[in-house]
Amino acid sequence: MRNDFMIGNGKGHSKDALVRQQPGLRRRLTHQQLSNLYADNRIIQNIIDIPAEDMTRSWFTLKMKDETLKNNIMSKLRDLKAKEAFEKMRTFERLRGDGFISLGVTQSTAFNLSDKLDETKLKKLDYIHAFSGMKVEDFILNEDMFSLNYGQVEMFKMNRRSKIGEQIAGVSQDQVHASRVIHDQTRRLEDEYRGQPLLEPLYDIITILDTSLWSVGQMLYDFAFKVYKSDGIENMSSEEKSELGMLMDYMFRTEALAIIGTSEELKKEGTPIGGIKELLDYVWEMLAGAARMPKSVIKGQEAGTITGAQYDVMNYYSRIAAQQENEMRPHLERLIRLLLWSSDELGGSIDPATIEWELKFNPLWEVDSKTDAEIRKIVAETDNIYITNGVIMADEVRETRFGSSGLTNVLKFTGDDADIEKMALEVYRAYKGRGKDA
Repeated sequence: MRNDFMIGNGKGHSKDALVRQQPGLRRRLTHQQLSNLYADNRIIQNIIDIPAEDMTRSWFTLKMKDETLKNNIMSKLRDLKAKEAFEKMRTFERLRGDGFISLGVTQSTAFNLSDKLDETKLKKLDYIHAFSGMKVEDFILNEDMFSLNYGQVEMFKMNRRSKIGEQIAGVSQDQVHASRVIHDQTRRLEDEYRGQPLLEPLYDIITILDTSLWSVGQMLYDFAFKVYKSDGIENMSSEEKSELGMLMDYMFRTEALAIIGTSEELKKEGTPIGGIKELLDYVWEMLAGAARMPKSVIKGQEAGTITGAQYDVMNYYSRIAAQQENEMRPHLERLIRLLLWSSDELGGSIDPATIEWELKFNPLWEVDSKTDAEIRKIVAETDNIYITNGVIMADEVRETRFGSSGLTNVLKFTGDDADIEKMALEVYRAYKGRGKDA
């Protein structure tokens, strides 16, 4: 039995569900319900996992003058498995509302986890572990509106338990200072301290998607059914009708020939499917809009590849790039600063403020081969117009497009800052050249 999703759970009444349905009745999901939803539906897993994978897939490039120091930092991040940890943290944030990374450090002095992390006393960053809000029992916030840190979390009450449920030996308290973890939270209501799981506002749409999947399955199962008409049916008992139904169901599935009397009738009825595509498209559009992900990405399009006219996918990657800048960059920069402060990590403690360094995220996407060829054709036609009108010489075009290494080493257009700047520079040079000719 499958009940109408609008009935019960605050969404309606067993009678007249549509009339009694009211918007704005929030549904709160427990951690167990979130786990069940995630484990049961691959589409939900895509909605949770794919943006987290995209945010960390291309990773970043660290720019600084000291190449040795840069290589040592990147090597240490690989040893810490920072890329995997940040991906898991964002996955937990989308699924549970809060994602965390614990900072396992060695300091020159004894400390408790409830003490603020003193960066000047760092010796080594030993490990980092990603975990979710399930491990956090409570958030202790600064509620003093005249404090500089008003509204910020000062302590986390952690559930630090062993596998068998016993408290870790030697641990007298489970309060952890906020400076000893990296906390990822992007959806928090004003009067709450925990982040909102992404699946809470998506719940109704996911339910409709599940209902549509079940409905399509039922239509496929009953896509064509047979009707047997006979006068003898009226005098049969319920048991005889059931036995006849099972026999005929078996025979009509395994035999292509039916032998019936002149007064009997056997015909096949089909299930009407007109308008089904439009309804299913509507469900997908609603899900894509609510998740802020294109349908092609939710369905598993190859990561980082864009075909022609996929403006929705380009907008998606632009949104991911914005999240990298606004949400992931501060966490990554803090991790790098901790490595620089550590006296036993990179050949001695380094004050991050005394050196020039920059974290630059690598491009998230590139066009497919067909679209890249179309772009090259347009560029070639543009170059031909410039040459024909004397804006630029053929030798200059050859050097600009292909350099000294020929066509084989020409890279695909990736849409990153370097490509855009290069195109802008070429347009500027052409404009200046045209002005001289004039």
